[in-house]
Amino acid sequence: MHHFHYAGNRLCCEGVAVEALARRFGTPLYVYSQRTLTQNYRDLDKAMTGVKRMVCFAVKSNSNQAVLRTLAGLGSGFDIVSGGELERVIAAGGDPGRCAFAGVGKTESEIEFALERGIYTFNAESEPELERINQVAGRLKKLAPVAVRVNPNVEAHTHKKITTGTYENKFGIALEQIEGVYARASKLRNLRLRGLQMHIGSQITEVGPFERAVRKVRPLLIRLKERHRLEFFSIGGGLGIVYQPALASGPAAWWRSAAGKRIITPQKYAARLLPLLKPLGLRILLEPGRFISGNAGILVTRIEYVKRTGRKNFLIVDAAMNDLIRPAFYEAYHEIVPVRRKPGARISADVVGPICESGDFFCQDRPLPKSEQGDCLALMSAGAYGSVMGFNYNTRRLPAEIMVKGNRAALVRARQPVKAIWNGEKPAPWQR
Repeated sequence: MHHFHYAGNRLCCEGVAVEALARRFGTPLYVYSQRTLTQNYRDLDKAMTGVKRMVCFAVKSNSNQAVLRTLAGLGSGFDIVSGGELERVIAAGGDPGRCAFAGVGKTESEIEFALERGIYTFNAESEPELERINQVAGRLKKLAPVAVRVNPNVEAHTHKKITTGTYENKFGIALEQIEGVYARASKLRNLRLRGLQMHIGSQITEVGPFERAVRKVRPLLIRLKERHRLEFFSIGGGLGIVYQPALASGPAAWWRSAAGKRIITPQKYAARLLPLLKPLGLRILLEPGRFISGNAGILVTRIEYVKRTGRKNFLIVDAAMNDLIRPAFYEAYHEIVPVRRKPGARISADVVGPICESGDFFCQDRPLPKSEQGDCLALMSAGAYGSVMGFNYNTRRLPAEIMVKGNRAALVRARQPVKAIWNGEKPAPWQR
């Protein structure tokens, strides 16, 4: 479970009132619970006891230095998708030797940087990429550790924009082609075939797709292990979280959705997969992002105006789609709760931002506690793919970010100064 709760009528992150944070640091404001990050990591790692393993947090889900440092301190590895993310991990105290470099478009400079820092593995997504890694490694006189990402063609039953494991997607190499790819890659002198990797999608809420993918890939993996002496199997990430909990009146049960259905847990995940993984005798890599950071963060926003038209009620807030794009981009649901609860009836309302786009909304026609101008709301489960996907449309500043541990709170990312948005821009010579 996460550690956001009501103490009386005040929403708290661990032992700190969110309302006090909003007064002190302003809004919009991201707030993270260090205890939740720690517990989520430990729960998953413990559930997989029984196999040699490495949990590699997906940096793309939340790359704040305080988040990464928390996980590095727990011994976490990291799943990275760019040279910049590797630099972030190193700056946060993470070990490059516990990093898996994924992504379909690695550049020569990124490959060179990762090799020089001693990356654990490149998860290669195509044969041209394998050839490029081999060339760069040869130039540096290094042996590059690689795994090939297999696409098992398993439907994850998630949003179309975050499914990655079918032949309709740009990721990985088809299952039927993998053995030939490994045979050819084994002849490239500067590669070390270290493992096999897969990842079928994100926000998967049932164990079934994971089990089907492992079962489908397992015979291939056994053959590859024997031929190429592989040492690890990465089963990817994708474990989902509850965004719409069973109780709509506040932060609620983590494992039960609004439909009353209990979704995936570390224990369910491990119970189904460990019997398939243990006999392989390989190190198992997991690459969760959302599962660790998603419920560990919220976005706090202030109501600027309450606007009533003939047909609709609008709560116009100071956060916008540039601060949290998931509702606009994925039609995603985030629970929205008052920072200070008040007695009274609910009203059906749209929570919208100030950006000049009709798609700038956080919910539409949702029953919410009646609120007034100046009240603060919290968008729950915003710790993954929230601030990390922020941008400066309408010349809007990126929000401040806070880390809470117990009764202590610290600013871990300052609110972006307005002038920093155009720092680096300059007039053309003929405009001076």
